[in-house]
Formats: sequence, C-alpha cells, structure tokens
Amino acid sequence: MVEKHKVDVDVEVTLRLVMPDSGPVPLPVSLRYSAGDPYAVRALFRGGDGETSVEWVFARDLLVEGLEKATGLGDVHVWPSRGTDGDIVVIALSSPDGRAVLHADAADLRRFVGSTLSVVPAGEEQLHLDLDDVVARLTA
Repeated sequence: MVEKHKVDVDVEVTLRLVMPDSGPVPLPVSLRYSAGDPYAVRALFRGGDGETSVEWVFARDLLVEGLEKATGLGDVHVWPSRGTDGDIVVIALSSPDGRAVLHADAADLRRFVGSTLSVVPAGEEQLHLDLDDVVARLTA
C-alpha cells in the first residue's frame, strides 16, 4: 500500500465523468506516485461527502502510452482524443460493479506523468524496488 512509501508526486486534477443521459460530471481526483512502488499510479476518487473514497491502482505505463495511443488490457484502458475544450485523454475503468468513462485534460496528465518520470525515469523502475518488501507482501 502506498501509505508505507513516501508519496513523491501528488497532483489534484478534475476529471469529467461521462454520463450518458446528461453532461459530464466534474470529479476531483488525487493522482499519486511513489518511487517506493515505481510501476504504479494511484488515483484516489473522493465522494461529494468528503468521507467516501475509492482508490484505483494501475500501471504508470498506461498513462505514459495513453497520452499518445490507445492502450490497456483488462480493467483500465487509456487513449488520446479531442474534446470540445481541446486535447483530452479518455480513461475507461471497469469492475464487477460497473464501468466508468472519464475525460482528463491532456495537459494535466502530461504534467503529472512528467513529474513521475523526473522521480523515476522510464526503464529505471527496478532500481527503486525494495525486493524484501515485495517478497514480504507476497508471502503475507
């Protein structure tokens, strides 16, 4: 869990939840990255009450690649697109509970991804892994 590691990049963004029967709904999200978990990005979605939150964890590579081309397998898919207000990145999340399509401002995601790459450059993730911690979590 990221709480065990220092969070190196923590950016607040507003995503837009695409609703089929109405306009997009603004959704505040914290995007977090830690060198202690160098392959992962955490997206913390907070409910309107401020008490409820849902965390999605997915590969940083999905955001890196999704800025330029469609990518993803399984529960998370990311691709660039053009919205009414400019360049966007579409993030589609699916789970047994349902599916959500989110629009993100491409510039916001580029800044976030750039910040993560300044902490841990692409291809150097393995240098930041604490293998003892990984083994301990897998055997717990």
